[in-house]
Amino acid sequence: MQIYLDYSATTPTRPEAIDSMQKALTQHWGNPSSLHEWGQRSATALELARMQVASLINALPESMIFTSGGTESDNLAIMGIARLYAKPQHIIISSVEHSAVAEPARQLEQWGWEVTRLPVDKFGRVHAWDLQQSVRSNTVLISIIYGQSEVGTLQQIEALGKIARDRNILFHTDAVQVAGRLPIDVQKLPVDLLSLSSHKLYGPQGVGALYVRQGIELLPILAGGGQELKLRSGTQAVPSIVGFGVAAELALQEMDVETARLIELRDRLFDRLAHVPSLVPTGDRYCRLPHHVSFSVVSPACRSYQSFPAYGDTGEITGKTLVRQLNLAGIGISSGAACSSGKLTPSPILLAMGYSESDAVGGIRLTLGRETTEADIDWTASAIEQILDRLMPKVELCRR
Repeated sequence: MQIYLDYSATTPTRPEAIDSMQKALTQHWGNPSSLHEWGQRSATALELARMQVASLINALPESMIFTSGGTESDNLAIMGIARLYAKPQHIIISSVEHSAVAEPARQLEQWGWEVTRLPVDKFGRVHAWDLQQSVRSNTVLISIIYGQSEVGTLQQIEALGKIARDRNILFHTDAVQVAGRLPIDVQKLPVDLLSLSSHKLYGPQGVGALYVRQGIELLPILAGGGQELKLRSGTQAVPSIVGFGVAAELALQEMDVETARLIELRDRLFDRLAHVPSLVPTGDRYCRLPHHVSFSVVSPACRSYQSFPAYGDTGEITGKTLVRQLNLAGIGISSGAACSSGKLTPSPILLAMGYSESDAVGGIRLTLGRETTEADIDWTASAIEQILDRLMPKVELCRR
């Protein structure tokens, strides 16, 4: 039995999207910038996909710029604004941003920009007061992630975006984990830039989009032929974009029913594991992504077992331990801690939320999707309990 519970990492491309991509590969292979019939067939398919993706967030089609994915969309939003200024200015991000936002901000800092990283509470939430207090006269951009991919917390984007709009500051949000799972309406939401990714909503990998509100000026980060309103040069990957469009259209059609189903499964998994003392839920328990479950594995230190593969540098059972053990059981999940040169690095997200370094290597994430069933949830919960029961006694022995 195999159970995939890593849908926040990527989703399987749905059959309808694959079918549309195969059609595009055989019938819409012309360069969409060409004026002849072959090119115009591709251009028509491209613009249909643009309308489909735009409809997912209730945007105007001409406000959607196709990119290679969420990372490029985030980079285009941040660097595209930054490049407008001859002198370094000030930007604000949260301390729990995806690296696709955190790294461009770090680069800007190296170039003399001022970067404020807003603190979060123990649930990973940014508070409006902190944002208000951080705004300066030279603040030109605020970027706050919509749904945190590691701990699942949803930010109050409407309230945070309003603060930016009231002060005439541009506001960007990385909505990669939210789009296709929760309703987004950019006509009502006070955002100027919003990032999307195809492979998070059952479209193909390697394609995404950036919503740019009408009237917002950006400078491109790629120089070339001037495709995508001169903001993203390069011949568009028409088959992938077509697949993205179909996946976005179906996600919008199915969202109400599928989101409610995922919330039930999410809460079922939380409830099934609530009695396990070594699992501490992370993130906001209810104001979170509908498909997202996350914990920190907490265990007593046992230095005499440092060489045992289950433990990190200080003897804790790590999140990666459970990832490996569950993989052996045919269950795919993910961990928030990074591994470099054989040593675990604590999750910067959990550290920002106030977790100790030892607990911050224990983060795990289980994310659910279209193929997830109640039986999958129950089987996974039982497997986690059995694995922890098997590993925990090894720690307890060293305390006697």
